[in-house]
Amino acid sequence: QVQLVESGGGLVQAGGSLRLSCVGSGRTFGNYRMGWFRQAPGKEREFVAAVTWRNNFIDYSTYVKGRFTISGENAKNTVYLQMNSLKLEDTAVYYCAAGNGPQQWNYWGLGTQVTVSS
Repeated sequence: QVQLVESGGGLVQAGGSLRLSCVGSGRTFGNYRMGWFRQAPGKEREFVAAVTWRNNFIDYSTYVKGRFTISGENAKNTVYLQMNSLKLEDTAVYYCAAGNGPQQWNYWGLGTQVTVSS
């Protein structure tokens, strides 16, 4: 059974920074790519950032590009999300995800709360 466990969420003032971590464990999964999604209250889950390990391709949502940085270590099934210049609208539950191939997100963590205050 594959598990993804997020950590690093919390309460931060607008303009501040947080670093999220995600570690995958369990049986070996394909781990084609890992990424982050978020869901704010009353809104649908949305893509934040992802890294494709095979070619180190990195993609960001337009809402976070230039402020957030995704990184990680494929061999350790670990991915990070460095979040800088946080805004009130970044408040959400952040979920780690892993996929076995293109267009696939097969595994999800339980999420970690990020709250940005004014």
